[in-house]
Amino acid sequence: MDFDEVMKLLASFEKRQLDYVLIGGVALNFHGIARATEDIDLFVRPDPVNIERLRHALKDVYEDPSIDEITAEDLSGAYPTIRYVPPSGELFLDILARLGDKAAYDDVHFDAVEVGGVTVRLATPTTLYRLKKDTLRAIDRADAEALQKKFQLTPDDE
Repeated sequence: MDFDEVMKLLASFEKRQLDYVLIGGVALNFHGIARATEDIDLFVRPDPVNIERLRHALKDVYEDPSIDEITAEDLSGAYPTIRYVPPSGELFLDILARLGDKAAYDDVHFDAVEVGGVTVRLATPTTLYRLKKDTLRAIDRADAEALQKKFQLTPDDE
């Protein structure tokens, strides 16, 4: 994964005042837990104004007319997840407004942390743990275990 591309994207999110929370492997890395990943996972507030900010932020980084196809309706529907694959670069984005009945944007707690001069809305270790601890994917359970050890979390931490 191209770290410069990740930081360029996060800087654009900051510039456009996007309401988002970084989750997934990139978030784990920012918390000091090394984990290979090919994508950026983030929750976004699914209202039309915020999704317009998302489109502008993506256009700041990528020349891609398909960005205009991303809508608030897509993120408010039965399957509130979009996978955006840029026309160039190594990474793709999984953009979520809700994760089943486990979490919605407003349930995802974050800290605003500075990374390389960019303010990043980073899911808290407890939130990441809650999102990962009971999934079927082995990688998520391993992530939850690493979070539990590093941050001394308990199975009841919510």
